[in-house]
Amino acid sequence: MPESPLPHAVAAMFPPASERADVDAWLSRAFADLAPLIQAGPVAPTIDMDAFRTQLRGFDFERPLAFEGVLQWTLQQMQHGIVQMSNPRYFGLFNPGAAFPAQCADRVAAFFNPQLASSASSPVPVEIESHVIRAMAHRAGLGPDATGHFATGGSEANYTALILALTAAHPGFASDGARAFSGPPKFYTSRECHIAWLKIAHQAGIGRSALRLIDTDGHGRLDPEALARAIAADRAGGAVPVMVVATAGTTGGGMIDPLHGCADIARAGKLWFHVDAAWGGAALAAERLRPLLDGIERADSITIDAHKWLATTMGCAMFITSHGALLSEAFHASTSFMPSSLAASDPYLNSVQWSRRFLGLRLFFVLATAGWEGIGAHVERSVAVVARVRDALVARGWTVANDSPLAVLDVVPPAALGEVRTLVRRVVAAGRAWVAPTNFEGRDVVRICATHGETSESDIAALVASLDLPMTGRP
Repeated sequence: MPESPLPHAVAAMFPPASERADVDAWLSRAFADLAPLIQAGPVAPTIDMDAFRTQLRGFDFERPLAFEGVLQWTLQQMQHGIVQMSNPRYFGLFNPGAAFPAQCADRVAAFFNPQLASSASSPVPVEIESHVIRAMAHRAGLGPDATGHFATGGSEANYTALILALTAAHPGFASDGARAFSGPPKFYTSRECHIAWLKIAHQAGIGRSALRLIDTDGHGRLDPEALARAIAADRAGGAVPVMVVATAGTTGGGMIDPLHGCADIARAGKLWFHVDAAWGGAALAAERLRPLLDGIERADSITIDAHKWLATTMGCAMFITSHGALLSEAFHASTSFMPSSLAASDPYLNSVQWSRRFLGLRLFFVLATAGWEGIGAHVERSVAVVARVRDALVARGWTVANDSPLAVLDVVPPAALGEVRTLVRRVVAAGRAWVAPTNFEGRDVVRICATHGETSESDIAALVASLDLPMTGRP
């Protein structure tokens, strides 16, 4: 075999085992050293981006560099250049501090690097993922025949739901697309939904106008009567309703749409019923909170993001359905180069993706080491943290805008603290905590969500002090 003209550079890609072990040990020590610094440090980025871009331009890729130096530089930039979601004072969006077993799963998956398109090439990983999907489906009450797959995120999982709804609504959709329908397809969800549904409608080829945003009941939950009226009006106008989407844990307010009411309307109209439980689906793990999702068992399909409240690394979503045959019909393909006998469990025959990472190992490790009881305790703890924040702010004159039973709090500050978005900018700029502004039922609110499994009383106190600082003048 001819020698490479750059043998040392090529060796950097595939170093000997001893060098790999040294780098791996160094990286593990570096992570251990960084963890307390990140947890005690600022939540918001503090990096000088102009200086960073100048350094980045120095990586011209014309000459190889020592990997240890590249690693060290990258860790330094990450320490200062992102919102630190692993900081227990991050009370932001649904991104959690990742559980340690899930972090380990990423290392295992990267080492073996299996290709999960086919059960023939990766029988063990495919079966592990299928096992976890069945376990989650059972927890949701979908029955023993439910199936599904892991996805890169909630948007991919929700897109899958729309494709199945369209396929179920007309046998010609698979070949002719939206042209198969006698009128424009329509689907329905609350105006408090995750607005990625607009992108999903565009991606599916039915256009953004296919999404009908339904009014809420004044408390952030979809109004079933408004839903029924919209469906009837669309049908009368020649449109073709195909799907009803209920959200279990809205992004803005953490509200749960009336699942039984939405299911009743979907069944009466012979429409696909999907529950977007990307965040709130984690409540299935907690015995006390499970009744909040009563009705989810009536869904044709469900989305749950493990990388939200189930504390895995990004991104690790699940699409679950009781219609396995339709899932295979919607995504079937046949080619001679796949090492497969077209097994029903093959992910490439049941999902949008072809080449696939071993995503499900993250949740498998968390479930195997914590069990439903442990995950349920984690979820319950988040609810308790938010309750503590709520009580502390109410005692200081804040007003609660939402009544979510989950771990999202929308609050309005006293007038003396100023406008919501200005206040949030001050809090984030101070670096001690991270919250978000949003609008809930027409009011600007400060949105607070417990996302970290190790948030302590001192972290709660730091958040409250940061929010209350302009009024009290406390340091």
